[in-house]
Amino acid sequence: MMREEDELIRRRQRDRARVMAILLGLFVVLMFAITIAKMTVNQ
Repeated sequence: MMREEDELIRRRQRDRARVMAILLGLFVVLMFAITIAKMTVNQ
């Protein structure tokens, strides 16, 4: 029983880690796009 619960917990942790990685990647892309947009407006 504990083994199944441990696997379920690990799977949830992996899923949460994937979601956080995707959100962090999107945030980085957003910051990059904003920086490029600001640079092109100033020229």
